[in-house]
Amino acid sequence: MNAGLKQLFNIANKETRTIIGLMSGTSLDGLDIALCEFTGHGTQTRMKLREFATMPYDAAFKLEVKAIFSKRRVDLEKVCLMNAYIGTFHANLINECLQKWNVNPSEVDIIASHGQTIYHAPASLHGIDGMPDATLQIGDGDHIAVKTGIVTLSDFRQKHIAAGGEGAPLAVYGDYLLFSKKDQNRIMLNIGGIANFTFLPGDLNTSRIFSTDVGPGNTLMDAYVQSKFPDKYFDADSEIALKGTYNTKLVSALLNHPFFDQDFPKTTGPELFNLAYLEQAQKSTDTTQLSPEDVMATLNRFSAIGICDALSKNLEGEQFEIFLSGGGMYNPLLIRNIKELTNNVTIRDTAELGVSPDAKEAVLFATLANESLVGELIDFGPGQTRVPSVHMGKISLPT
Repeated sequence: MNAGLKQLFNIANKETRTIIGLMSGTSLDGLDIALCEFTGHGTQTRMKLREFATMPYDAAFKLEVKAIFSKRRVDLEKVCLMNAYIGTFHANLINECLQKWNVNPSEVDIIASHGQTIYHAPASLHGIDGMPDATLQIGDGDHIAVKTGIVTLSDFRQKHIAAGGEGAPLAVYGDYLLFSKKDQNRIMLNIGGIANFTFLPGDLNTSRIFSTDVGPGNTLMDAYVQSKFPDKYFDADSEIALKGTYNTKLVSALLNHPFFDQDFPKTTGPELFNLAYLEQAQKSTDTTQLSPEDVMATLNRFSAIGICDALSKNLEGEQFEIFLSGGGMYNPLLIRNIKELTNNVTIRDTAELGVSPDAKEAVLFATLANESLVGELIDFGPGQTRVPSVHMGKISLPT
């Protein structure tokens, strides 16, 4: 047997597997690295988070990614180069963390890498007849595997699309395995660049579980801050938005898009919700002269309404508790708006469930890798066309 395949076979047969989960989101804050230990699989999955770090990206790296991120026309050579560069860069960050944690790479069984999304193109967004759903994450898994010496699973979203999904959100799989609880309806709300949530019913009926994007989380707010305040990447502590007042006409215009009327589940990205989208809405409402503070207050309210309207449409009559993760949970005005719009529904964060909210997405990809190695297919029922029963992740061997 090929030595690499034999190694993979031995890992799959271990009682406890040590897996590093990686997440690099559209906000480009940095690379989330979660060192996890797994036993079991499926509903018997048990996960222990041993170490976690976010390795921040410097300004130069962010500019390199932004040169090809969420643009319909880019330099193809640049995309090719960045695919290899990001893979190597992420591998170096992993090695740095392992050294800091005093963990030998030989102690790690698997790396689960999400990669860096540079374009997300569901058919509902691109609208090109005859063309499928598509998405592209770069940061090649072979470069990570070779430069760390650790078997790497990557490119998880392609299998989801191939099996009938839209490539996002994938959180539903890990959310179900790690966070479901009998007799408690839970909303796992992640507010990253795009906001998404998973509904976990307390009756544990898998046919009722679903996950969906709902619209912008931080992406428009971050982009606007960066355009108006070059020394800032985001509105820390809602400092800017709290000085403004939201404009109801502009909020209505921002909500006036077919995406918000589409059936759930659905997916979207900065390809739609970007500064051009904001500019069009401002022109249509004659609000181009609003102060930056008022625009930020408006974008904050817009994100909150998108989230809360989606919850209302999907869960009418249901009692539920919200568990937060993602950078948006640190935006006090956004959370205040959400509480107001949901009549003060109970909002906690995933730390109460044993997983740091900062680490959650990286942990979820580690969970997907664990399932790919040892799990059985999860049957979400025949009506779950957008939650296909698949194992995800392409395998890269170190040698």
